[in-house]
Amino acid sequence: MTYVRFQSPVPDRRGRRIGIFGLVNMLGKRGLLTPAEEHFRRTANAWYDATYVNPMDVDPTVYDFDVNPHAAAWFASTAEHLLAPIPGYLAILAAHNLPCERYTSADPGRIIYQDPHQVVVIPHEPATPDQPTATMWLPPCREAVSCLRRRSAWGRRSLGR
Repeated sequence: MTYVRFQSPVPDRRGRRIGIFGLVNMLGKRGLLTPAEEHFRRTANAWYDATYVNPMDVDPTVYDFDVNPHAAAWFASTAEHLLAPIPGYLAILAAHNLPCERYTSADPGRIIYQDPHQVVVIPHEPATPDQPTATMWLPPCREAVSCLRRRSAWGRRSLGR
C-alpha cells in the first residue's frame, strides 16, 4: 500500500509539517480567504467530515502533541474519491503563496491509527535532523503588475544584482 500526504515543506516552530487542510484552515481562521475561497473551504471540509472518519472521534489523543508528537495523517492511495477535492485546496494555497508539497510513501512512519482510507503515523526521524530548512512567505498580490515588479525587484536584490 502506498500513502499520500500534502504538507508544508517546512516545519512549524514545534517541528510539525502542517498538512494541506491545516494550512487552508489557518488562512480561513485568519480571515485571509476571498469569499469564494472561504465557500470552497467550508463546503469541502463539510464534505470530508461527512465522508470519512475523523481519527480523533475514534482516539481523542491521536493528535495530542504530548502523547503523539508530530502525528500526521496520510491518505491511502486507493482513496481516490478523497483525493478528488485536493486541487481546490492547492489552488487556494497557491493564490496565497503558501507552499505545499505532495509526498508518497509505502512506509510513512509508525502507524497509530488506521482505517480503509487513511493512516495517522508518527513520522520516521529525518535522515539529517540538524540540516537547516528555509522558505519564503510572499503576501498575496491582488494586482498582478505590482506583484511581478515587487517579486522581480526582490529577486534582483537576493541575487546581489
